[in-house]
Amino acid sequence: MSGVAIAGLGHYVPQRIVPNSEIEARLGLAPGWIKRRTGIETRHYAADGEALSDLATNAGEMAIEASGMRRDDIALLLLATSTPDHLLPPTAPLVANRLQLPRAGGIDMAGACGGFIYALTLADGFVRTHGAPVLVIAANILSRRINPADRASSVLFADAAGAALLAPSARANAGVIGAHLAANGAHYGLINIPGGGSRRPFATLSDPADTLMVISNGQAVYAEAVAMMTSAALAALGKAGMASGEVAHFVPHQANARMMKTVAHQLAIAEDRVCATVASCGNSSAATIPLTLSALSEKRDYRAGDIVLMTAAGAGLTGGAVAFRY
Repeated sequence: MSGVAIAGLGHYVPQRIVPNSEIEARLGLAPGWIKRRTGIETRHYAADGEALSDLATNAGEMAIEASGMRRDDIALLLLATSTPDHLLPPTAPLVANRLQLPRAGGIDMAGACGGFIYALTLADGFVRTHGAPVLVIAANILSRRINPADRASSVLFADAAGAALLAPSARANAGVIGAHLAANGAHYGLINIPGGGSRRPFATLSDPADTLMVISNGQAVYAEAVAMMTSAALAALGKAGMASGEVAHFVPHQANARMMKTVAHQLAIAEDRVCATVASCGNSSAATIPLTLSALSEKRDYRAGDIVLMTAAGAGLTGGAVAFRY
């Protein structure tokens, strides 16, 4: 068993649906403004009593059930999130406990929008090295990090979770066949939450707004993210010895429809190969790729041998790409 297979996929979105009209009315935007600029029509927000662990557990449960795998065989849970239940302890052990994974380690990974790409790459290596399944979950509740008066974040961000259960496969060529992880700290401040870390501890804050997300330059974020997603995808394909024409399913980070279209165009990937949920689910950061993989699994009908290309970039800047053979 030297290959890696996706044994099960799962996803979860909260019940509350927030249409563009609600946000446009609050911000004084003309009807249709958000859809024209982002491609987003609706997004989901978590209920008042819902925490990050609730979203992650629901997505993980779906992936495990889909796999038919024994829970005590799962060796590790990687949780990619920027919005854990608490700053301490990490949320992954709680999710592993709720999923009844008695032998699994668990750790949070704070990779922003690129978190799932990082977690998937590391999980693939763990499965190959140790011959044991790994559950990767990406989840975020970004509605609680939005400044309601800030247009840049209010129109984009949402709450969701996605999961992929990786397991050993007898097909040696299955799994991650090319990966490229990227970081560019020169643009560290483009997207940030100013307060609450060691630089500006909670005790020193006088304004609660300092714990909310700030996008200082949306045009710069767009340009840098497109460049990172495109270059990382080309690098991952190069390491896999593949051309973009061989990609069966392209799953970019669902930042906004315009960005996704631009990256696909620069990679010369046909529109019918692009997988998208951004219109109905918005941007849930690291969760968007596994959410899209799972939500479209029946429609796309992933088959053995299909090449799935995933790429993302976000705050940090961190990002990367993975070419995965199903």
